[in-house]
Amino acid sequence: MGDQEGAAAQPGVLEAAWLGRAGYEDMWAWQRRRFEARRAGECNDIVALLEHPPTYTLGRRSTSEEILYTPEQRRALGISLFEVDRGGRATYHGPGQIVGYPIVALGRRYDVLQYLRSIEDALIGSLAELAIKGYRDPRHTGVWVGDNKIAAIGVRITRGITMHGFALNVGTDLSMFEGIVPCGIEGHWVTSVEAETGVHHRLEGVALILGRHLARVMSRNLQWVSWRVVDQGFFATSHHSSMPREEATT
Repeated sequence: MGDQEGAAAQPGVLEAAWLGRAGYEDMWAWQRRRFEARRAGECNDIVALLEHPPTYTLGRRSTSEEILYTPEQRRALGISLFEVDRGGRATYHGPGQIVGYPIVALGRRYDVLQYLRSIEDALIGSLAELAIKGYRDPRHTGVWVGDNKIAAIGVRITRGITMHGFALNVGTDLSMFEGIVPCGIEGHWVTSVEAETGVHHRLEGVALILGRHLARVMSRNLQWVSWRVVDQGFFATSHHSSMPREEATT
């Protein structure tokens, strides 16, 4: 597989892995290692799909005023805070939300805006399968339903290789967004798949849909891989299979 040591990248392949719950700091370190391996041509393009424990992150354009909760409030709620090197502004990650980290080589001549629009397209296509009509707002990157944001995007592209990615609210506790100004946008709120439809979706099932649409917009052949292939024991405590189970609702 593409992540095995010494293996060359396979053109036209997008690996996808469902990782379950993973810490933000651990995944940030994983992204940096995977970036270097992809730049060296030692592995395939991949998208890691997962959920984080409660976490606020500040992108390069963020200001401290976008964090509304005090350190004491964040500690009481168990929310971590990280300042990171992606684009975008303040956002929340947590249980019930799928975060996607594509580490993808776009080539020497790449268009940042086109890449962002492709991620939006994948999210909108995935939402359509969940009976939700999402749309783009030309003023703000991400995906919206009505006046509320359902998916945030913040990326970094260096030497034509992507890092960071997107977050889709599936069954997220939306009250956690009260501690920030989401994406630095005043006067708007957030929503989730569950809030819009009243239907509870397993994250693994939604990840299956997302992987398919991401491969479509990137014109790649999708290959689901196990966590062992993703980083050779990095997620040694994970028990997830290589491919998410089929969608189910309760």
